[in-house]
Amino acid sequence: MVLAVIVVIAVLLAVLLGLGAFAIRRRLIQRRGGTFDCSARLRMPPVLPSADPGAPLPPTTDASAEAVLPSGSAPAPESASAEDGGKGWVFGIARYNNDSVEWFRVFSYAPRPRRVLQRSRIEVLYRRTPEGQEELALLSGAVVLTCLHAGEPLELAMSEDALTGFLAWLEAAPPGQRVNVA
Repeated sequence: MVLAVIVVIAVLLAVLLGLGAFAIRRRLIQRRGGTFDCSARLRMPPVLPSADPGAPLPPTTDASAEAVLPSGSAPAPESASAEDGGKGWVFGIARYNNDSVEWFRVFSYAPRPRRVLQRSRIEVLYRRTPEGQEELALLSGAVVLTCLHAGEPLELAMSEDALTGFLAWLEAAPPGQRVNVA
């Protein structure tokens, strides 16, 4: 009986220490300021193939996709996001750090960011509202921003306010830096 009580107390203490470590880590990340909640899709769904790899991306039939690029640029591609059920999204915290955004997983003990996105290597393609199962996988009111970072596809989901700040940060690049934002 005494052993069972000791085991229960030890398990409860371990759980409380784990939750405390998450809270302390989040406070340490936010201590420097410039943070916002930002989910990221680490595993992108495949884009439907085009007959010609050099051809422009096919137009979307989804009215929720909102172009961010200037007119004449490629429209939003048809993706498998409706079929994949919103898989691959991970909750995170993003922090501005000079000319980069550091992205940290929420449910991790790692003190370093999982991804570092350099401002000069981010190319914004378009934004859209979450579709299907994505609505359940993302925070309420999130907007999905589809980008290329160093040529690799990347999707970020954030609130409208965070999106406004993120796009403003991208546009505020020092003179001479290439920035691709509408």
